[in-house]
Amino acid sequence: MTATALPAKSARAWDRLSLRQKRVLWAWSFLAVPILFYSAIRFWPTLEAFALSFTNWNLLRPAAFVGLENYKRLLADPLFWQVFGNTFLYLIIGTPVSLVISFTVAYYLDRVRFMHGFIRALYFIPFLTTAVAMAWVWRWFYQPVPIGIFNAILTWFGIPQQPFLRSTTQALPAILAPAVWAGLGFQVIIFIAGLRAIPTSYYEAARIDGVSEFTILRRITLPLLKPTIVFLVVFSSIGFLRIFDQVYNMNFNDPGGPLNTTKPLVLMIYQTAFKSLDMGYAAAQTVVLFLILLAVSLIQLRILKDR
Repeated sequence: MTATALPAKSARAWDRLSLRQKRVLWAWSFLAVPILFYSAIRFWPTLEAFALSFTNWNLLRPAAFVGLENYKRLLADPLFWQVFGNTFLYLIIGTPVSLVISFTVAYYLDRVRFMHGFIRALYFIPFLTTAVAMAWVWRWFYQPVPIGIFNAILTWFGIPQQPFLRSTTQALPAILAPAVWAGLGFQVIIFIAGLRAIPTSYYEAARIDGVSEFTILRRITLPLLKPTIVFLVVFSSIGFLRIFDQVYNMNFNDPGGPLNTTKPLVLMIYQTAFKSLDMGYAAAQTVVLFLILLAVSLIQLRILKDR
């Protein structure tokens, strides 16, 4: 009798709920599984990294609590500050360059009707290509003659061969180029979607009034693309701050070289953790990277929101 009374009591309790309360319960029921999964995959390891950053652990002996020593060591490490500068160079150069190129391509590609889908697919293919394979192909492009394509083109025009990946000044832009190229297709697709979401009536009214194309771009297109631009700025910034595959594979014999001029923070974390086995110090670097990503994202969202 008790077993039959419980379902009946539960049914009466459910019936007493309002439609809004039922919808909320159903929503949380569907969200519970992904939230628990995401918490186990993301939140728990993040908390573990924060805790590990206060310890000295090399995988061979139990972790020993050292307080803020890892962070003090980080602030006094000249390599960290060089890597910190490299990481922000990837961000400061890569994000605006990739957004300007992708918007220009999307703006004119949206006006093309002949083979539009095929051309758009061509731009999107690099985004689907494995980063490791792409990095090795670009590494081959940068080789000296007779292997490297870029140096072969330079010699055809009578320009001396360039060291590219072996130069302390050219290596970072050389690595940044395929990183920009790889993400170009995704950004183009998002920009095209944003452009097509703008009502055509705005453009028609502006053209009837005799407004120039540049003014239409500046006064109508760019302001209405603001949500798209905000998304791509944050997305691209996170990608360039976390750059790793291109750096590690294009200078495979000397990752981050020459002389650490291309080493980003993610590569430093990898080498500290899995080559030096200094897990506590690597965790402190991870926490710093997390705080940088958080701060950059919040600042960009605030600036773009105010504008």
